[in-house]
This record gives sequence, structure tokens and C-alpha cells, in this order.
Amino acid sequence: MTSQRGFESALVEQAQAGDSAAREQLLVNLEPVLRAFFIKRIGYKPAVDDLVQNTLLRVHGGLEALKDSSRLKAFAMKAALFELHDLYRGRYSPKELLYDPERPPESLGEGNTAGAGFDVERALSLLTPRARRILELREYGYRYQEIAEMIGTSEAAIKMQVKRAFEKMRDVLTMLLIAVACYGAGSVW
Repeated sequence: MTSQRGFESALVEQAQAGDSAAREQLLVNLEPVLRAFFIKRIGYKPAVDDLVQNTLLRVHGGLEALKDSSRLKAFAMKAALFELHDLYRGRYSPKELLYDPERPPESLGEGNTAGAGFDVERALSLLTPRARRILELREYGYRYQEIAEMIGTSEAAIKMQVKRAFEKMRDVLTMLLIAVACYGAGSVW
């Protein structure tokens, strides 16, 4: 017996038995369903990505507990509903600032000629202490799950924080390259 397309009982049972390819396929099949669910309820907001990711983590972690393999979609939708309730309860607070509010990136060139002496260390100094700490822990080889336990948050939140920190670093270093191109290497370094 199969449930809905993409969520066949046999595939669910294979995933429950430890088949990582089957588990991956189930999660891939669930992603657009969950995304549509959240968009319908809250619209196109940045929180949708976090909600989808956290719901997939819930499904991944609870798949072995699913007794009726034909009920995967219902199981996933219940997990999505829990995530939505968490959103409404305030678990998904506004994104943490990655820049130190006292030193926004626009101030890079202040007091310098296009940011003279600017390097990666200075770019890192523009991140918040929490974002810097997470990047340091990743550099030391800690896994996302270990960092999440140290910081007291979810693995998904740590992954997103790392992604955002690298995006901010890329933006800051891009500004440096533009400054080098506009003002010449001699005045920037």
C-alpha cells in the first residue's frame, strides 16, 4: 500500500531500516510540501527557510518512531505545525545582527583612505562576538551539533549563523576589493 506520490510506504520502511538514500529521498520529497505549507500560512518571509529546515530535522529525528509508514506526510505536517506554533510563540526571534552595532560596515572607510590596512581580521572584528565565536569553533573543527550544544541553540540555527557570517564577510571583503580597484593597492594597503 502506498500513501501519496513520493511518500511510498516501501520507501519509508527502507529509510526506517537505515537506508540513507531512501531517507534523503523522503526529505527531498517533503521539502516543497513543507515550503508551500509555511508560505500559505505566513507568506514569503525569511523565517520560511528556518521553519522548513527545522521541520525536516524533526522528521529526520523521529522517523524511526513512525509506526504506520503510510502516514509520513501526516507525521511531517504535524511536525510543521509544531514549528509554526514555535514561530507564533516567539522562538524564531528576529535574526541576530552579525555586525557589531557600534561599528557598522559603512564605517570601514572612516578615518582611513578607503580602509587602509583593512584585512580579514578587521572584517572578523565587525561580526558580533557570538558570530565570531561560532566561526572560531568551526575553524577548530567542532561539528555543528557540538557548537549548538555549547551555545545552547539548535544545529539548524548554527548552520544558518555560519552561512550568514560568511555572507557578511564576503560582502565586507568585496568592498575591500572595490576600494583596491578604485583607489589603487598602494593607498589601501
